[in-house]
Amino acid sequence: MVYETSYSTGQKAFSPDQNRGKWEKPTDYIFACVGLALKMDVFDITYYLHRDMGILGVWPYFVYVVIYLVPIIFIHSFMGQFSSSGFISAFRLSPLFKGMGYLSVFLTLSMLIYYSIYAALPLYYIINSFQPTLPWSCEGLKYWFNETSARSTICNGTINEELSITQNDTAKYMRKVYVPSVIYYEHFFEGLREKGGMPEMNDAYELSWYLVTLFAVVWAVIAFIFHKFSDAARFGKFLRYMVTCTLILLLVCFVRFLFLPKDLSWLARYLTPRPYNWVLGTASTFYIAIQAFGAGWGSVIALSSFNGFKTNIMSYSWIISIGQILIFITFSLVACMLEQHFREFDKDSDKDIHNVWLMFLSTASALSTIGWSNLWTIIYYTTLLLAAIISISTQIFTVLQSLFDEFEELRVRKQEVTFGLIGGLAFCSIFFCTNHGITYFCSFYSDATFSHILLHILLILVVFWIYGPQRFQRDIEFMLGQLFAPWKIYVLRYIAPFILLILMPLGIYWSIEDHSFVADEFLVMCIVVVWLPLLAIPGYGFYYLSKSTGTFCDRLRRTCRPTDWYPVEMEHRRKYEEALGNTEAHQLVEVTE
Repeated sequence: MVYETSYSTGQKAFSPDQNRGKWEKPTDYIFACVGLALKMDVFDITYYLHRDMGILGVWPYFVYVVIYLVPIIFIHSFMGQFSSSGFISAFRLSPLFKGMGYLSVFLTLSMLIYYSIYAALPLYYIINSFQPTLPWSCEGLKYWFNETSARSTICNGTINEELSITQNDTAKYMRKVYVPSVIYYEHFFEGLREKGGMPEMNDAYELSWYLVTLFAVVWAVIAFIFHKFSDAARFGKFLRYMVTCTLILLLVCFVRFLFLPKDLSWLARYLTPRPYNWVLGTASTFYIAIQAFGAGWGSVIALSSFNGFKTNIMSYSWIISIGQILIFITFSLVACMLEQHFREFDKDSDKDIHNVWLMFLSTASALSTIGWSNLWTIIYYTTLLLAAIISISTQIFTVLQSLFDEFEELRVRKQEVTFGLIGGLAFCSIFFCTNHGITYFCSFYSDATFSHILLHILLILVVFWIYGPQRFQRDIEFMLGQLFAPWKIYVLRYIAPFILLILMPLGIYWSIEDHSFVADEFLVMCIVVVWLPLLAIPGYGFYYLSKSTGTFCDRLRRTCRPTDWYPVEMEHRRKYEEALGNTEAHQLVEVTE
């Protein structure tokens, strides 16, 4: 292998940030990566598929741990830890594909624009839970709900013949029965109150100033976090306590939901699920598992860059994967118990319980039926609020550090860049304070499924087919003193890409399906913020090729080879260069520095 520096390619040399810092404790990396599993958008869209998978539904997760999660989390961790840089500069491994890093930045920011929804809604229910009587309880409903609206709720028996089905010339009617906390959410918009919570595509856009205020509070909290915990050590400590607190609250809520009023006959269905439901839900478990790498795909790379050079990421990858899977399973079980609670109102064939956004909107009504309902509502929605804050702050932290690693000129203006980025995200998120924005934002993350799959296929191509398994194993042995198991390399070179290619059409199908229900404006926005950015990969590749010299084949070979690929710390860098037998490159850098 020829060890190359940027000087041999005519490009500007990589300049490591000597003040980027490290985690205060090695386990902070585990907490940060486990916190990536607290992505509530995943459960909102997929619980419809995996809610009836039963106990068999946990097994696909552990299959993914072996064939997908652990090996790929290890690759991400290797790239970040070896290079001590975020998900742009880490592609010094193969500069031709650095566009993947830029794409990851853009996708992360695109997802963060709407993600404040998942913090604003819990804040909404927390604030209103301090009322003596919960407004979405059956007792509180009578003070604000219009009984003459002919909308049936689980608290009353008003007949609402909204949906008619004609069979054998006999008209049968199904009653759409609404959950009070869902109706209470509709108070944000007058149009939603009139049309049952779902705006039509040709409806005018309506802005909720109440929702804008909640969004402003959320982004103010995020700005305060980065004001107090801007460096890696303090931010890692912040995440350590936040993730621990959130997981404890989640466990408490999980135990409490076991005793929600419901018929225990659901246990039999949970223990013996139908094969059809299990097969259907298996695809959704993959969709959940692929979210382990952050909204924009590259967060694990950036987070691992704060590890010490000798950190044992092999064992950490297993701990992170198992931890994330347990969180996924816990949220799935919570959704299952909540769904069963509302099925108690749906035993008649002529009823359709309208329990949309189960984890966020409908749960408030379920909690209103238990003792100490105000307290439990505050505890549950505080859990969701903390989870959203963890997700938002972690993603912003990884984006900022990746930008600072790649662009040296931004390092002297870290504060301006940080708060400018937060302010820009806050301003752009106002669109999701509209009736259409808060209802149909799910089309964004369904589109992101395809990009996640594509990026992982390309990552496997870069590491195991271009950089090569022998070089990869050599670097791992140098960094950790142990080899990457051959079976893992086989899985990543052949099995994982095969599975990803099979599931790619499923991601495209979900995207098309979601866009069939939304206005054309959303389709245009998704094309701009999710699909067009994919061109950054070939676009940067062609740009980098044009800066090289020689024939096309020579340029291609040169740009695929690692450039400035070495440990940042001088002691490790010297030993690495000695191991490669490439002291000339080190001497050249010493002279220019």
